[in-house]
Amino acid sequence: MHRPRSISVALRRPLALACSLLLAGAALAAPDAALLAAAEKAQPGVIENLKEMVLIESGSKQKDGLLKMADLLDKRLQALGFKTERRQATAGAGADNLIGTLQGTGKRNIMLLAHMDTVYQPGILAKEPFRIDGNRIYGPGIADDKGGIAVILGGLQILLNAGWRDFGTLTVMFNPDEEVGSQGSGELIAQLADKHDVALSFEPSAGTAVSPNHVLVLGASGILEARLEVTGRAAHAGNSPKDGRNALYELAHQILQTRDIAEGIPGAQLSWTTAQTAGNPFNQIPAKAEAVGDVRINRAGADQKLDAALRDKIKARLIPDTQVSLKLETNRPIFLAGERGLALAKQAQGIYQEIGRQITLVPMVGGGTDAAYLARSGKATVVEALGLAGWGYHAKDEYIEADSIVPRLYLLTRLLTDIGKS
Repeated sequence: MHRPRSISVALRRPLALACSLLLAGAALAAPDAALLAAAEKAQPGVIENLKEMVLIESGSKQKDGLLKMADLLDKRLQALGFKTERRQATAGAGADNLIGTLQGTGKRNIMLLAHMDTVYQPGILAKEPFRIDGNRIYGPGIADDKGGIAVILGGLQILLNAGWRDFGTLTVMFNPDEEVGSQGSGELIAQLADKHDVALSFEPSAGTAVSPNHVLVLGASGILEARLEVTGRAAHAGNSPKDGRNALYELAHQILQTRDIAEGIPGAQLSWTTAQTAGNPFNQIPAKAEAVGDVRINRAGADQKLDAALRDKIKARLIPDTQVSLKLETNRPIFLAGERGLALAKQAQGIYQEIGRQITLVPMVGGGTDAAYLARSGKATVVEALGLAGWGYHAKDEYIEADSIVPRLYLLTRLLTDIGKS
């Protein structure tokens, strides 16, 4: 998951908002005994699969590790009967997107998505090995997002071994670059999603350290990059500083006068995060300087409003005869599940109630996910966070909770069978 910096905030809000989305007054249905038993039987195999994947270091820049992951998962999909295809990512480390397709006898086209890459650097396993400690299973990337991959493979094995074919086209995609913005896979994800009726994304659910219930996510912020570039005029810092036009001073002025601008735009957030001059020697008035800002958007159209407000604001200059330019580029679009996604998430809540569990629906998280590409055109019904529950994403001692395996397998298998019947 592209770091969800505000998920903990969202999950710690009063539960009234999330609970209002629960199925009110719904009669508790009995669980599907066969699927539940199959999920329980599958748990040891899921843990072994998790171990095998965690022991492959697959950081976003580790081409060799990502290719090993693709090789492993290619074999797993083929064993389930999928026709597989490898497409090299159009940007990044040069690893492969893995796509598996299977034809069924039903009408609904379904897509399942998870990512193979992690945020960790080479050698991480020497410091943070795979280990089991009670209900927690630790390992780099085990929750984000190898747990999601394990749920997909485990759930499909249960259904396909039981003869389930109630789908038109079933597509599974594992991409290698989610943690760095999916620049080499995002367009492919969007194109494939447009051919499907339902697209499910398998980022992790929050664990009990953060949420008393497992979660599904209905929205994720769009992530943009704001770039300010200032051009001034160089001069000798000792002999003739006033002959220059200090680009750094102008940049500082622009940062300060725009730092709170997003507060007046609902659904927008701007944080200036880096600034530099262009290799300027210390004894020269800088002629060029730039700043980069992190922009989060959680409301449609807020990015255009922020862009317009910034462009208007930067017209005010501190240093005469300087030029200031602005670029606002989308790294990942906003994800909004919409009414159809909400309805599917409520359906998932009902399924969880069959086994005596609750799902909390999170309206919006601050980080971006590939669900944004799945939902970009609005053609597919999309729900996010169907992976295993855990915590510590992108941090030391990332883990999943073992007791989330059976509920998540049950949820996926029941949800897919319901989708196939609809």
